[in-house]
Amino acid sequence: MGQHWFLIWGIICGLCVSAELERFQQPSKGDGSLSFLVIGDWGRRGAFNQSQVAFQMGKIGEKLDIDFVVSTGDNFYDNGLSGPHDPAFEESFTNIYTADSLQKRWGDAEAQLSSLLRKIDSRWLCLRSFIVDAEVAEIIFVDTTPFVNSYFLDPEDHTYDWRGVNPRKHYITSLLKGVECALRESSAKWKIVIGHHAIKSIGHHGDTPELATHLLPILKANGVDFYMNGHDHCLEHISDTESPIQFLTSGAGSKAWRGDVERRNREGLKFFYDGQGFMSVELTQSDAEIVFYDVYGKILHTWNAGKQLVDHSSM
Repeated sequence: MGQHWFLIWGIICGLCVSAELERFQQPSKGDGSLSFLVIGDWGRRGAFNQSQVAFQMGKIGEKLDIDFVVSTGDNFYDNGLSGPHDPAFEESFTNIYTADSLQKRWGDAEAQLSSLLRKIDSRWLCLRSFIVDAEVAEIIFVDTTPFVNSYFLDPEDHTYDWRGVNPRKHYITSLLKGVECALRESSAKWKIVIGHHAIKSIGHHGDTPELATHLLPILKANGVDFYMNGHDHCLEHISDTESPIQFLTSGAGSKAWRGDVERRNREGLKFFYDGQGFMSVELTQSDAEIVFYDVYGKILHTWNAGKQLVDHSSM
């Protein structure tokens, strides 16, 4: 929601001309592990249980010694930020996520980008699309909003800032090439892509067909392990039936309980919760653990995956 900016430039990547996504380094812990929280759709000045979710995030963040926090977008309800001096930034972010364990970098999948915001709160890292190189994992944040046709054809009462996006077709093509090149060249043990909109969901908004058509084939072809998103105000886990990709929705940072869930019997559905909460991710070279928590910190769903370690000494 709200305003969007993005800096983009072209380079030669492999054999394709594409948008190089800006990279940020995030070192793993001394043992090579990485842990972070994922939260979305949260910015309501503490209302609708936002403060309670933030409190539990602080407790889990301390327990896991998290390295950073991922935000899956829709951060400042109802209409984003009016500008870098909008008090909603501090009222919905700085003054809410106050726990010591949450004083880490926050990467956002749907950006309110201004250098002034980072001066107000140094945790804030928001671009349209970018990469976090975290050694054991490569995490690619993808600007999914321009993919959605209805935002252009029937925006209703929403106002979108398309500076840097038009011409839309060129922007999407360039972005997809940038994502494809980054994934193809990545040697990270875990590949994670984060967007605001769901590729697969049984929640209020459901699937985003434009992402299923244009982005999903790239994820499948390049060994992506997790696609994480918000948009639907719920917690959700769907396993892809045609690839190892896990679709993980964490968009329950504040207002939830929509009550209009569809297709509960969907193939691949592992978990769905129509209420507030958040998700944690723990990664090592050999294992991943995904955990969903409710507003009281209760564990609702846990999922584990393994990676085969390569013994280079025998090669």
